[in-house]
Amino acid sequence: MPRPQGRILVAQNRKARHDYHLGDHFEAGMVLTGTEVKSLRLGRASLADAFATVDDGEVWLRNAHIPEYTFGTWTNHATRRNRKLLLHKKEIAKLDRETASSGKTIVPLAIYFSDGYAKVELAVGTGKKDWDKRQTIAARDADRDLQRDLAERNKGAR
Repeated sequence: MPRPQGRILVAQNRKARHDYHLGDHFEAGMVLTGTEVKSLRLGRASLADAFATVDDGEVWLRNAHIPEYTFGTWTNHATRRNRKLLLHKKEIAKLDRETASSGKTIVPLAIYFSDGYAKVELAVGTGKKDWDKRQTIAARDADRDLQRDLAERNKGAR
């Protein structure tokens, strides 16, 4: 059976864009076991509490929840185990430099399949304060009202 082409989204961390100011984005491969891949292909994963760290020149995805494969046997995986991420040395060095300063963390944004390979999208994020979050919500609501008014105006012009 041929590999599926394109990008197939499995899980998304939608709160990340609300909780962090996001900087550089990276695409990393994931080192997975067979049952983890099968569980991901069923669309089962959660990035709610997940984060990534750089330890000894390697990037690790921590706290990502990939549930056990339903039809697996005793070879099933641990649901919240640390998973190694595959990046180039220059990208790892850049992540390490950026997170060395206080207040920055590596946030996973999405898990997806790209041409059949499991990938995770990472971003360097700085935590937002409560007033930042309220400001973002207010700007989004104002933009939505503006779009609604524009649509009504264009509908009446016909």
